[in-house]
Amino acid sequence: MSKTKSAGSTRLGRDSNAQYLGIKRNQGQQVSAGEILLRQRGSRCLAGVNVGMGKDHTLFALKAGRVSFKERNKTTFTGSKRKAKVVEVL
Repeated sequence: MSKTKSAGSTRLGRDSNAQYLGIKRNQGQQVSAGEILLRQRGSRCLAGVNVGMGKDHTLFALKAGRVSFKERNKTTFTGSKRKAKVVEVL
């Protein structure tokens, strides 16, 4: 038996599936209830007015309206302040 495989095979030729993360609806766009606004890992952006957050931190519209992105000061659990992006539907 041969010690190595024949030509044409490789040990490294694997890749992971695409995650399709990111912003799906931008500032000022009209959305209807239930539309996905943003897919993310962790809560990088927070849910604001009329926006819900799924168990995988996906942000979605609870009501129809226009998308708005804002920055808000948030206090962390240590008491320090950080700027947080907030997504709202108005």
